[in-house]
Amino acid sequence: MSHYPKTKVYFDGSHYIGIPPTAQSWKKRKNKSTRSSNELKVKFDTLYNENQTKNKKEKKEIIVNELVKELKDIELTNDYVNENFRRKKRNEIERRKRLYRKVYLQEWNYFCTFTYDDKKLTETEFREKLTNCLRHLASRNKLKYIGVWERSPINNRLHFHALIYAPNMVGTFEEIKDYSTTNHQMQTANQNTYFLERFGRNDFKPIDKNELNQAVRYLTKYMEKTGERIVYSKGLGTYFVSDIIESDIVCAIGKEDRKILLFDNFYCINEGEVLGKVSPEVISQMPKSN
Repeated sequence: MSHYPKTKVYFDGSHYIGIPPTAQSWKKRKNKSTRSSNELKVKFDTLYNENQTKNKKEKKEIIVNELVKELKDIELTNDYVNENFRRKKRNEIERRKRLYRKVYLQEWNYFCTFTYDDKKLTETEFREKLTNCLRHLASRNKLKYIGVWERSPINNRLHFHALIYAPNMVGTFEEIKDYSTTNHQMQTANQNTYFLERFGRNDFKPIDKNELNQAVRYLTKYMEKTGERIVYSKGLGTYFVSDIIESDIVCAIGKEDRKILLFDNFYCINEGEVLGKVSPEVISQMPKSN
């Protein structure tokens, strides 16, 4: 029986998709970039990030007006800016795809929002200490997280939004009701005492598989709105790697049929060993890849 060895597999929210390895038929292009072109790219990226909240037309006008001082030619500058806007869009699409694939390859039990108490921390301390705290919990308590930093539109206050899987949760939960100055109504938060004592207000909303799509849309919205990069705990794979037997393939799909659509109960095989039909437990035993 023919098979596809070492196939990268991801879940798109509905189906498992495989990407079999293919022979590389192209040669890596030599990097011909010069120091001046790199500096121009850095300047473009800086201007792009500084004007993240502006609409596309305003943002482009500001960048062109700055970069034309370097390039000395308005047509050349417009071409350069347009190409780099396309680069930013391609990168954004790739980040979103990677986010979805990482999310659907893991288990999650909370969608969380963390804020900070001025009496406990400054904004800089909040960002640094919460990042370190989550890293330590990932290492010691097997916590997993995917999140993004965001500023509230009204008072520009920093928050951290994250999907979290906590098999060994620290602290305890307390239901707290207070008044939301943003929504002008009472609200309920499921606060964790461990984070409350160290940082301030937090909200752990239980989440199931049916709510993942909405949670990921929240994260991508914050990411695209602020320009912040997604923060991942260490070791979260984008794919798991499995040998695929032909009878587990529905059909070839995608550009030039480079991908394969798999049946929902396909066998996961690692180095010739059949570990079982696909399931969260079996996937956890499979090698991962980015």
